[in-house]
Amino acid sequence: MALETILLVDDEKEIVDMLDIYLKNDGYATLHAYNGAEALHMLKSNEIDLIVLDIMMPTLDGIAACLEMRKISNVPIVMLSAKSEDMDKIWGLSTGADDYVTKPFNPLELLARVKSQLRRYKRLNVAQPASDNVLEVDDLTVNTATHEIKIDGREIKLTPREFAILELLARNKGIVFSAQNIYEKVWNEPFFEADNTVMVHIRKIREKLETNPRQPKYIKTVWGVGYKVDA
Repeated sequence: MALETILLVDDEKEIVDMLDIYLKNDGYATLHAYNGAEALHMLKSNEIDLIVLDIMMPTLDGIAACLEMRKISNVPIVMLSAKSEDMDKIWGLSTGADDYVTKPFNPLELLARVKSQLRRYKRLNVAQPASDNVLEVDDLTVNTATHEIKIDGREIKLTPREFAILELLARNKGIVFSAQNIYEKVWNEPFFEADNTVMVHIRKIREKLETNPRQPKYIKTVWGVGYKVDA
């Protein structure tokens, strides 16, 4: 059985070397890149299961690299940054990252997040019974077996987190989910009241799906309560 491959992207060689040791000791294969341009090239030429991506790098920074990566791949991306402000986290997640870790970090915490992201990504891509594979919301089709989303035959690319949120709502039409409900079901972690992560992801989904994100057709806001897909 082939090892899962993690692409480590950071201009600080010491961090790459440290993570390399922890990941290999846990049974993963690794590839290394030291700027965003190198990382993009490696993503295009290798089978990669997850990317750990630093924000502050020369040549092509992590934000720009993440935007380009999302044009060609839906693999999970865990972003690293020395910044800890909420807006920096939201900025990173808005580009398509699935998780965000602030430097300095505990390597064991990062390893746990890598495992969590890989489990979720594999679960989303496991074939399901044919009757459960295709979810339809008006002219929107969500195929949970092939991880494809189409509107009138036009394919839409979502990140694994975005896909998981859309699948949750589409499977439960008419049910209103609070931000806390969504976070705890999709992230499988405790929710913090001040966390804007779900709101950011809903906004990004709408930007990709909607003709007019301010008047959403698919994911509706129930003010003061949460979000739903109409039955």
